[in-house]
Amino acid sequence: ASTFRIYLRKGKKGSRVAKLVDSPNLPEGEASFYVETEGLRDI
Repeated sequence: ASTFRIYLRKGKKGSRVAKLVDSPNLPEGEASFYVETEGLRDI
């Protein structure tokens, strides 16, 4: 079984959204970011 459950989905204008939905010690939340050739870029 996994400790953390994170759902990834497409966001607006080519971005991606990671949603933390199951964690033993962290609250649920979302983070938006872009995937680029240099790596990940925070929005």
